[in-house]
Amino acid sequence: MITRAVPRPAAIARPRLRLGLPRSAAMFALLLIAAAALSIAGIAVGSVAIPLAEVWDGLVDGDAQWSAVIGRIRVPRTLTALLSGAALGVAGLQMQTLFRNPLADPFVLGISAGASLGVAAVVLITGTSASLFAAGLGWFGELGVAGAAVAGAGLVMALVLLLSLRVQSIVTVLVVGLLVGYLVASMITILLASAQDALVDQYIRWGFGSFRGVSWSELRILAPAVAAGVALAAIMSKQLNLLLLGESYARSLGVHVLRARIALMLGAALLAGAVTAFAGPIAFLGVAIPHLARSLFGTSDHRVLVPAAALCGAAVAMAAEIAAQLPGVDGALPLNAVTALIGAPVVLAVLLRRRRLAAV
Repeated sequence: MITRAVPRPAAIARPRLRLGLPRSAAMFALLLIAAAALSIAGIAVGSVAIPLAEVWDGLVDGDAQWSAVIGRIRVPRTLTALLSGAALGVAGLQMQTLFRNPLADPFVLGISAGASLGVAAVVLITGTSASLFAAGLGWFGELGVAGAAVAGAGLVMALVLLLSLRVQSIVTVLVVGLLVGYLVASMITILLASAQDALVDQYIRWGFGSFRGVSWSELRILAPAVAAGVALAAIMSKQLNLLLLGESYARSLGVHVLRARIALMLGAALLAGAVTAFAGPIAFLGVAIPHLARSLFGTSDHRVLVPAAALCGAAVAMAAEIAAQLPGVDGALPLNAVTALIGAPVVLAVLLRRRRLAAV
């Protein structure tokens, strides 16, 4: 009797944990160069284009022609894009591993909506009419907006995780996340129904996502939050690798699964909440960046993927910001329109690839 080998299902296939050091080193170098080049280009483009030859003079010489524009507007915008992209890339990577779902990210599972609810609640309580809500509230007001966003993101993430423990289907988990997101969005609508027209208009514009308008004082909150979240993800790389192989396997090797879950949720909520507080709910980067990092580095080892996702996210976010600036045109596209053009094809490719593997 001839038996036919049955291929291992893709959903439970053992992840590739090869480091591939020469390839990884080369890719890290290329990503660093790409991020640096895009940052310089991001400083140069805008409603008024700055010649590349004068960008450096504006950075180092406080009396240069473009120093005010570069120092007050372009550099904070560039740093916000780099930090936000890195944060969303790492947060998406953590959530895809935690939920064992290739389509999980802060936006799809309603985490960004939870952060938005926290921001909306603070805005209505304070009654501010600042351009990006946090501006004009002072240090404690800015910290309060960020804290509310992180708390909202954490609560929604905990709820989705608890509900996901009762189901096994990837599609069901996504549906749960979408429903929770719609529920939170309805609560935001109820809060805004009695708000001033100016606040409603600003919330709508804020909901499009933007790296513009973030001040240096806000960066003093955003940068440490992103650094802490990325550092926590890097520290937990071993636990992420073991959780990727299954919770039972991780538990057998001494991982305290509940503590690991809580730490990962806190880290992802910190990253997604901080970005949402100052840049708005940014879509698609969280789901697309981890897959891009895996493709570029050819590994599922989180010791490589965490810094890779951070660098990929920074570079892609900077590229999206440049595209949104419409170089040479007096205007700007909503950032989420650009990130959708980048992320939607990645999501479609992941879905088609999983369908082909399931048919084998």
